[in-house]
Amino acid sequence: MQELLNNPAVQGGLAPFIIALIVAKLLQPLRLSGLAVIAGFAVTVYLVSSFSIEPLTSTRKIVLLGLLSALLALTLFRFNWRPLRLMLAIAGGVATVWMALRILQQQDMTHMLLWGGGFALYVGWLIFWMDTLHEAPVRAGSAGMALGLGTGGAALFGASALLGQFGLALGAAASAYLLLQVLFNSRLPCGRSFTLPLSLIAGLTGCLAVLSAQLPWYALPILAIIPLAAKISVPEKKWLWLQSLLLSIATLACAAGAVYITWHVAGAPPF
Repeated sequence: MQELLNNPAVQGGLAPFIIALIVAKLLQPLRLSGLAVIAGFAVTVYLVSSFSIEPLTSTRKIVLLGLLSALLALTLFRFNWRPLRLMLAIAGGVATVWMALRILQQQDMTHMLLWGGGFALYVGWLIFWMDTLHEAPVRAGSAGMALGLGTGGAALFGASALLGQFGLALGAAASAYLLLQVLFNSRLPCGRSFTLPLSLIAGLTGCLAVLSAQLPWYALPILAIIPLAAKISVPEKKWLWLQSLLLSIATLACAAGAVYITWHVAGAPPF
């Protein structure tokens, strides 16, 4: 059993997928199915790393911020104040700088400001546009799946197994959330409990992979298109499987582009 749990495919794929399936279905009556994504991510963290915060490395900051963002999303469950979306994006940008601060401080002032500002903008962008999908569960599920798989796949090709598993866990959990909707032809509750932690963790993971691995920075703008691709026009009154298929094609095309660029720069993953 332990050998099975040590398998990277189980840790970053199968385990978060199964846990997300269970959590999304069990929490559906409470309208908290969106927590499936943080549940899937948490089980991967448990299997490949730990929840300790000492020493507080950049990867542990990602875990901490992801868990805190899920708690924050729960407090905002019924809060629809208009400027909230922008405030969350700004907060995400600040969190990004904090996550990467030790690495950025090793750069000269110009590069520190350039990288810090660019990464903050990237994460804020993801949070803002994913938040526009928090009431559209099929679109959010498709975007979450592509963003997680694209970030994780690119991080793997960029020579970071841990960050790759972080991203793939998000993609697997979002895939489970989307699959349930297709199987039962019924939309699950979504909300910020799905979109906020997913966009924050995926964004932070991509930024850290650029700083500490071989993920090229210009793969991030391609990943940033994913929430916009999830907003394409699809026949809303048709079957959910058709909507899911069309949206997944559009979003996964962006994810594949980011992975291809990373493979072209960094070569095959180191395993």
